[in-house]
Amino acid sequence: MTILSPLKPAKKARIGLYSIGLAAYWNQFPGLRERLIEYGAFLEKQMSAYGEVFNFGLVDEETKGRRAGEWFNEKNVDLIFCHSATYATSASVLPVHQICKAPVVVLNLQPTERINYAQSTTGEWLAHCGACPVPEISNAFNRARIPFRVVNGLLGLDYTPSISLTNEITKDRKEAVRAWREIEEWIRAASVPRNLRHARFGFLGNTYSGMLDMYSDFAMVQAQTGLHVEVLEMCDLDRMLRDVTPDDVKRKLEEVRAMFEISGDSPSDPIARKPSEEQLDWSCRVAAAQEKLVREYELDALTYYYHGAPGGEYEKLQGGFIVGHSLLTAQGIPCSGEGDLKTAIAMKICDLLGTGGSFSEIVVVDYVDETILLGHDGPFHIAISNGKPILRGMGLFHGKQGTGVSVEAKVKSGPITTLNVTQTGDGNLKLIISEGESTNGTIMAIGNTQTPVKFREHPDLYMEKWFAEAPTHHCAISVGHNASLLRKVGTLMDVAQVTL
Repeated sequence: MTILSPLKPAKKARIGLYSIGLAAYWNQFPGLRERLIEYGAFLEKQMSAYGEVFNFGLVDEETKGRRAGEWFNEKNVDLIFCHSATYATSASVLPVHQICKAPVVVLNLQPTERINYAQSTTGEWLAHCGACPVPEISNAFNRARIPFRVVNGLLGLDYTPSISLTNEITKDRKEAVRAWREIEEWIRAASVPRNLRHARFGFLGNTYSGMLDMYSDFAMVQAQTGLHVEVLEMCDLDRMLRDVTPDDVKRKLEEVRAMFEISGDSPSDPIARKPSEEQLDWSCRVAAAQEKLVREYELDALTYYYHGAPGGEYEKLQGGFIVGHSLLTAQGIPCSGEGDLKTAIAMKICDLLGTGGSFSEIVVVDYVDETILLGHDGPFHIAISNGKPILRGMGLFHGKQGTGVSVEAKVKSGPITTLNVTQTGDGNLKLIISEGESTNGTIMAIGNTQTPVKFREHPDLYMEKWFAEAPTHHCAISVGHNASLLRKVGTLMDVAQVTL
């Protein structure tokens, strides 16, 4: 199965980093300042694997803290790591974050698992006492109403500095592994609000009539996420369709044959048939137009729905949507059906994190296996498919007008996480996060995506808790257990979240 390249590469998070200390120490303990700077350089190098890092260096007095805050503002950072390298006064730290309002994570990362008690000097101890100022810093942040998080653990060096009197090779210790997993998640999570603030989401057509959970206030969405909603018309897509060439169609057909298995007739459902050549040609023609639409309007995601007048040109046009929107989703442009903008946001979050994000809803409960089938008749994220997705010709789309080609697939077996973006009664967005397992159980041959998911509780208990959170009925499926990562996204977006 071929994996397509993204149409628009995602932006990396811009990460601020600085280390703290006390200026009075430097003349008292030669080599200490340089040692702490070396630790900071190690952090910068490791973090650079996940984001764009701006290391201010050492903040050891109040005036440097002010300079650091201004510098981070100039660098437009999304998140700041304060490396608690040794004792420092909170008066040096607080100005950084009073001037630069980016979220802050304090790193309490000790260089050694155990200090050399017999030979340690005061200077050696000070190189390992990063936990010492964290209570003071926490108190100052709290009184200044600055939200913060702390990562505790080991620094994770793969060598011991020559000045050290103890072992500092800690990269494989669980305390280092856990700490760096947290750091990686914070940096990956920080890329989400940065990308959303620069994103253009297309809204093509309208929301399926009567589906009140999916109606969205575009101003509210932009206020809380930063993304821009570009309202599109079917005539915009029709204009693109008129410019599609035979070579465009041929290229799309090659993509389709590389990425999908073309089905025969369904053994059970008379409306799910082998796609005809005419249906495949039309789906590829529409897919080429959909890509042109995305490129012309510089879209980062798309939500859509249009039923069209019976027998009209736009009814025929929307009948060819699903294949092209699945291809776009595979190229980093998540597409959600039925005009569900909030689920397009959920899908985009998952895609930015590299975990997929497939459009889903509850299909049916299997009480024998104690699984819930999640899926839809709309776009599928091909990168997380369990084998090649199947294309079926549909004699009709249930609850909708027209005919066309649909995707039948399920998410690969193993750990998954669902993300639901909903809107509460007070008008605020909320993330609902659930971890489970894709079981590779049997699915129906009806031209819909379906993934049997076993959550941590019996389906009835899980659904009771899920429904109590007032979700939209769609969600995004991502691969991996990502609750910790998604909670960090919610924190950095300043959006409420709950994990079931």
